[in-house]
Amino acid sequence: MNTPNQLTLFRVFLIPIYMICYLCFGMVGTYLAIAVFLLASWTDHLDGKLARKNNQVTTFGKLMDPLADKMLTMAALISFVARDIPYVTAGVVMVILARELIVTGIRMLAMGENQVIAASMWGKAKTVSQFVLVIAVMVFEIAKGYLPLWAGILDGITLALTVVATGLTIYSGFDYVWKNRGLLTFR
Repeated sequence: MNTPNQLTLFRVFLIPIYMICYLCFGMVGTYLAIAVFLLASWTDHLDGKLARKNNQVTTFGKLMDPLADKMLTMAALISFVARDIPYVTAGVVMVILARELIVTGIRMLAMGENQVIAASMWGKAKTVSQFVLVIAVMVFEIAKGYLPLWAGILDGITLALTVVATGLTIYSGFDYVWKNRGLLTFR
């Protein structure tokens, strides 16, 4: 197994570590969860870079890399629902999960047709917005402990980030389906 694929599997391995840190160890766990999430996100950047640089792009990587990303993001968002983070509700998570499942299904159809669907600008914007939301929520939790008077402002920023991430998720999902509608035959 090549290094990029090992990094992808390492990212999957980090997901339960992230969740245990975040859900079981209070504020110290939040610090640890930020570190684990950032490490996992860095492996995402690194595995793709290495795969392209060393010509090690594999079918496994094409499938597992985006799945690992989605699993990491969903783990963070589900953890936020479990901790009752303001505005990151089960409904928001369901919308994001539905989009990810639809896109993954279309990607699998494309792979069956020996097609590779490149990430769009909107999909990349969606990913960045979700990353910013996840990091901000955890940083804001820590900040509220030190600056309780800022809680309302930080919650307002969380609301704005949630709206942006959800909006970009919905738009990028529709864009993805529209651009790849030829793969969706109803025969």
